Amino acid sequence: MATNGVRALEALAEPTRRAIFEALPHAPKSVGELADLVGVSSSAVSQHLKVLRAARLVMVRPEGTRRVYTLDPRGLGDARDYLEQFWPSALAAYAAALSEARAER
Repeated sequence: MATNGVRALEALAEPTRRAIFEALPHAPKSVGELADLVGVSSSAVSQHLKVLRAARLVMVRPEGTRRVYTLDPRGLGDARDYLEQFWPSALAAYAAALSEARAER
């Protein structure tokens, strides 16, 4: 079973979803605004937003007759937590590579 961090990374692997996600840090946006920004139909944006919401990467709130989307910090935290588990081994591999390079001098 995928963790929330994996779901977030999987959701962002699709280029259109990633473009939608990257459009939101600046200000909340409606489906229509996102469609104009990424160059796909409002229907397609709605489907991508459904995936992003399931991965806890975006939140929606009503604003008059529109629904506006913003980033959801929970999904970002999930992705960060998932990736952080790899840092100790990545840093150890980097230290080993440095030691090996110094020994070859």
